[in-house]
Amino acid sequence: MKKDIETREDVNLVVSTFYGKVRKDDFLGPFFNRVITDWPAHIDRLTTFWETSLFITRKLENKYYGNPLEVHVQVDQENNQSITQEHFGNWLNLWFETIDELFEGEYASKAKQKARKMSTFLYLNIFQARQNKQ
Repeated sequence: MKKDIETREDVNLVVSTFYGKVRKDDFLGPFFNRVITDWPAHIDRLTTFWETSLFITRKLENKYYGNPLEVHVQVDQENNQSITQEHFGNWLNLWFETIDELFEGEYASKAKQKARKMSTFLYLNIFQARQNKQ
């Protein structure tokens, strides 16, 4: 039996393992590797994002205050609006795979649920931004 996601270190393990896979992925890697120039800073920022998302009721040393929607819309525009549902589907599959390899429990399930909602929200808003740009 695996343990649940409980600490920032656990979140960092998920995030760093996941993005290690993303960077090597033939379908997703080109988007991420072209846009992200400082991977350690990106991993730290996303660890803070996921820690904030998962442990919302805890007092945390770091809290995420960024705007992921704005960033993803910008990345889509910089890539000729070429981000598709398949990109989000592959991202989600790798996220689930990584969590299942490392953890199980309430917070592991919560991380999957939040990722599913977030991917839908981001894709719908990217699509809306495309419509508004026309």
